[in-house]
Amino acid sequence: MARDASFFRPLGGSELPRFAGRSTFMRLPMIEDPAEVDIALVGFPWDSGSTNRVGQRHGPREIRSNSTMMRLVHQASRIAPYDLCRIADLGDVPVNPINIDDTLARATAFYRSIREAGAAPLTAGGDHLGTLPVLRGIFAGEPMALVQFDSHSDTNDTYFGDNPYTHGTPFRRAIEEGILDAERIVQIGIRGSLYTPYDLDWAHEQGIRIIEIEEYFDLGPDKVIEEIRRVVGLAPTYVTFDVDALDPVYAPGTGTPEVGGFTTPEAQRMIRGLRDLNLVGADVMEVAPPFDTADITALTGANLMFELLCVLADAIAKRR
Repeated sequence: MARDASFFRPLGGSELPRFAGRSTFMRLPMIEDPAEVDIALVGFPWDSGSTNRVGQRHGPREIRSNSTMMRLVHQASRIAPYDLCRIADLGDVPVNPINIDDTLARATAFYRSIREAGAAPLTAGGDHLGTLPVLRGIFAGEPMALVQFDSHSDTNDTYFGDNPYTHGTPFRRAIEEGILDAERIVQIGIRGSLYTPYDLDWAHEQGIRIIEIEEYFDLGPDKVIEEIRRVVGLAPTYVTFDVDALDPVYAPGTGTPEVGGFTTPEAQRMIRGLRDLNLVGADVMEVAPPFDTADITALTGANLMFELLCVLADAIAKRR
């Protein structure tokens, strides 16, 4: 397929060294109008929903910096996303770091403008509460499916009394609001100690397919891909990747690390297995540079963004 000359193109490493120039996602142009793109790359620099370790507000900047290493074509699938779609960096969500409700409202409006312009968002965050306003903004009336790579279900009700908005509650809120179809949600990699034996009961009662890490290791990535495809079917599907889904040796810079996770190559394999799903957006969340070592997590976040970009661009091009 011939590349449309009007599509945006990342700045090449032979044009300007990768350590030089403006820091944008994938070295793409920075634009303001979402009508100019099919896929909007967005930073969500916010961590006010975190209940313990913070620093995820710095994630988008470091992911941008490390994304200079991404090139043009996926090595395994041979997907060339910039030949398939108009893709650019749309900047950051206009957050309010001292007011959760205000940020949720601002972010919902921001992502709604992306949807109304006909684009799909690919976001770098940011704590996981940020996914809630993304989902609110892109909701088009039909409940969406969700593929969630995570060590936590994030379907708790409240924290510290009756506070409903934290990084541990976004998907419960999205289900309650009718944005997500619980029976089309699959969560992969869930693990870690619990507050009570009943922590996951509500999620199971709603019909969420939870693949805890022990089952993941029994099944392996290929069987998990089959299960993902069975659960979400043809429904409009959003993909969220919390980097704490990875074992901390692969992603030490995150808000709530949990030992015993899957590997980066396994994560790449599973994302590649999402090809041909009806994808409508995606994110990589919970990169916390203050806890990172040698940019390992930020570089991993940039690579996961590129993996998601490839399958998202392929899905959009096929729908077109």
